[in-house]
Amino acid sequence: MTEHAGNSGRSGRTGVGPGQGGGKPGTRAVTGVNFLYRLNEPGVPSGGNGEYRPHLREHAPTPQGGHGTATRRSRTAAGEAHAPRHHRPEEPLSRFVLIKATLGPLLRLLFRPRVEGAENIPGSGPVILAGNHLTFIDSMILPLVTGERQVFFIGKDEYVTGKGLKGRLMAWFFTGSGMIPVDRDGGRGGVAALMTGRRVLEEGHMFGIYPEGTRSPDGRLYRGRTGIARLALMTGAPVVPFAMIGTDEIQPGGKGLPRVGGGRRVSVHFGEPLDFSRYEGMDRDRYVLRAVTDEVMSEVMRLSGQEYVDMYATKARAA
Repeated sequence: MTEHAGNSGRSGRTGVGPGQGGGKPGTRAVTGVNFLYRLNEPGVPSGGNGEYRPHLREHAPTPQGGHGTATRRSRTAAGEAHAPRHHRPEEPLSRFVLIKATLGPLLRLLFRPRVEGAENIPGSGPVILAGNHLTFIDSMILPLVTGERQVFFIGKDEYVTGKGLKGRLMAWFFTGSGMIPVDRDGGRGGVAALMTGRRVLEEGHMFGIYPEGTRSPDGRLYRGRTGIARLALMTGAPVVPFAMIGTDEIQPGGKGLPRVGGGRRVSVHFGEPLDFSRYEGMDRDRYVLRAVTDEVMSEVMRLSGQEYVDMYATKARAA
């Protein structure tokens, strides 16, 4: 819905915008990983505070506020089973299924998305979807075109903290659509979002990411941040590049109501999965991280037909 995980950076606005350290004991780890966000739907007993704690034990906060031990190599890279213990894709009453069944047809009628290459999305296991970011509605359209699989992504926590009926409806919709709410403030934002994405992938889910780190200010494709590369190398998950085309014509500037009709139509193109297993164990090499990121962005550029600008979009916005 917003600036999605794009960078592993050192400062607050890193392109991922997640939660930070601190917070109440037992609610977030030092890195700010959103441990309390429930990936799975009802039927799973919740904790005493009404939240479901995911079962990724390696990073779970300890009673002292630290972390349990974790192996350097992820379970997905090691080839272990990654089907979530409690997840049942066929659950008929999940919010995702309900939203897709009720609002999906309306959104398809409004945006009329044309999809190419959807067969390139693996039917199971961890997958990273990496694409361009033109406007706000990109993240509303993406879940409509990924088939039966749900895509999770990072979003501003302000979308789920609103007051009154409107606030509750927004929270229900956005989290049900796959958004993981995060606090974007603080200096550990990049690390926190990176680890949240890692958790999603290690539970066998699909994670969506905009490597540019923010919406394009002018419709061109900007330099990718290396969080996408770190995530791919840490988890061993394949990267499926995608391109949004035409969304900025329906919602220019990412604000206001979408302009439907008038022959406007959205296209989403998916490329073939990219395998970076040749770089296993090199997720701390900055040259490798840049090479992997540039390869992903090159595929996104090919799919979108956008002009490429070798600078970060955040710098272009600030200029």
